Amino acid sequence: MGTEERFIGPLAAALDPVAGTVTTAGLLRDPGDALPVAPANDRNAWDPSAGVAHGATVEAVVSRAQADRGSPWPQPLASTAARVHHDGDRNTHEQLVFTRQHRLSRAVLAAATTLDDAWVDEAADGIWQLCEQSSWCWPAHDDTRARHGSVLATVTDPFLDLGAGEVAAQLAWADHVLADPLDERYPGLRQRVRHEVRTRVVDPFLRRRDWHWLGLDGHVHNWNPWIHGNVLVAGLRLLDGADEAADRARVVDLCVQGIDRYVAALPVDGAIDEGYGYWWNGACRALEALDVLRHATGGALDALDPAVVPPALRETVAFPHRMHLGGDWYLSVADAQARTTAVQPWHALHRAARAVGDDDAAAYAVAQAGTGAPSVPGALSGTVAQEDAGLGRLLRCVTDTRWHAALDAGATAPLPRSSWWASTQVLVVRERPGSADGLALSVKGGHNGEAHNHNDVGSVTVASDGVPVVVDAGRPTYTAQTFGPDRYDIWTMQSSWHCVPEVAGTAQGVGEEFRARDVELLDDPAGDPHGLAMDLAAAYLVPGLRRWRRSARLDRSGDGTRVVIDDAWDLGDTGAPTTVRFLLAGDVTLGPGSATVRPLDGAAPVRLEWPAGARASLTVRPLDDPLLSDVWGERLTRLDLDVSDRREARVVITREHAARSTTTSTKETL
Repeated sequence: MGTEERFIGPLAAALDPVAGTVTTAGLLRDPGDALPVAPANDRNAWDPSAGVAHGATVEAVVSRAQADRGSPWPQPLASTAARVHHDGDRNTHEQLVFTRQHRLSRAVLAAATTLDDAWVDEAADGIWQLCEQSSWCWPAHDDTRARHGSVLATVTDPFLDLGAGEVAAQLAWADHVLADPLDERYPGLRQRVRHEVRTRVVDPFLRRRDWHWLGLDGHVHNWNPWIHGNVLVAGLRLLDGADEAADRARVVDLCVQGIDRYVAALPVDGAIDEGYGYWWNGACRALEALDVLRHATGGALDALDPAVVPPALRETVAFPHRMHLGGDWYLSVADAQARTTAVQPWHALHRAARAVGDDDAAAYAVAQAGTGAPSVPGALSGTVAQEDAGLGRLLRCVTDTRWHAALDAGATAPLPRSSWWASTQVLVVRERPGSADGLALSVKGGHNGEAHNHNDVGSVTVASDGVPVVVDAGRPTYTAQTFGPDRYDIWTMQSSWHCVPEVAGTAQGVGEEFRARDVELLDDPAGDPHGLAMDLAAAYLVPGLRRWRRSARLDRSGDGTRVVIDDAWDLGDTGAPTTVRFLLAGDVTLGPGSATVRPLDGAAPVRLEWPAGARASLTVRPLDDPLLSDVWGERLTRLDLDVSDRREARVVITREHAARSTTTSTKETL
């Protein structure tokens, strides 16, 4: 309970460089004009014949809305909500909630573009059901069991989490766009929305200041900007009562302070230790919230102005394109996926990039949106947003005419030659800048106490033509176990299924103390980063392990580019089995002293070679979780090199330009 002291960080300094104290009272636009999208009664913005709204995207979303008509709305149940406590399944209930909200977003867009009474009715049905839904909090996040002993939400003590914030913002955007049509057909409904948002979100936000995601203990993660950004939208639009001006200003002030804590914790190089996928629901959420703040204050508070933008925010705008391997493939670290299974809000990145003046990031956003989304179920060519990213993101995308013009002009992804983040000790290097052709290498140091951590200190990723071949599996579907004490019983989280050594039969430990030491960036003869070296010994609790020096580099000299991974260690005379491991995606063929991998997506095969005499074996891991199989297909294969009888090993990876003769495949299936 109580309130925290005003936090003054880099965001406050940018917004108010003299006093460092941001107060929005007196700067805010009226609630009806506070959000940066035109209401539906502005037909110059919404009538399809006006050509402002993005036609292909609107057509696709409305087509999906048509398919909804006449079918029952999804109904979250007590039994589905309680499953997270009964059997650990959180996904079944969350999917019911998400499906309901996606349907509402489709209906709002259809109503805005047509002003048809039937679509207004559909939107009102969805709004009403959200108001009737007992809780907006996702059950896996609710503290009701700890506080009240209940497996179902306690409606008198609502928990403000990601889910509650998302619903509050969705209702605010729907209210903003459809204000007049809703008042005409459903007088009183908008007042119900305000009551529910006030009761479930605004009042708890103002009353309870012990939410873990505030970061008051110094631990700041992606929940912070995600929730603050949604509360900001809800407060700006829905706190419009005659006696609510003070609360409205306080909500906005607290949101700015909260996001300031996130910006203060963001490393100066803009890295996100949760990985590429979490950038969109972390740093991107902060950037979107600041864009809304700029509009809501008529430009008076513009933290993305190149003259004042904090360096960490400017640098994080570049993070997505620097993690890009090629096509729709990305470097996977932590719980991120190597290939996204959702349409990203490219328009939000483009808007931030043009605000801070990052031409490469802007080009990347256009290039990726323009390629479509072949890995995303249901995505259609020519569409640049889907309703599952949230109603606010959908509305911003289809009405941002500068974004539409950029799409028409087209662009090419920048694919930089090298990217290095000292804060997370992650390096990405490729064979040639501006092209995914050839080999690319990533090496990761870091520690095993990172956000959404996997035990992966010293891991390597190798891509051929932009397609990962030596890989990090990513994450499976979240359950109660994922963020519980048994997280590291999940195979994808263990170092045993990452491209790191298994030392004397021991996997890496969990916690920040298990880390890379003596990390050294390696330069090629031209002075460009091309590799990373580090000592991995501190990542293992192995008596007698004095040193494990690993270096991995992209060697561009000689006749062809190759990846060279050198391991050298001092383990004493334990006699325990020690293995160097690589997780491989594609068809793997094992031969004497080598393995050939034919990657996914038709990329050029690669060949791994190791010292003669080192015994090699393959273990196939079948994939039955869609979040893994949608990325990698039916299986991944682990290559184990037994190095128990030696003190050093070199693995060389080359790209084959023509098929080689194959030998018999040796595989053991779990």
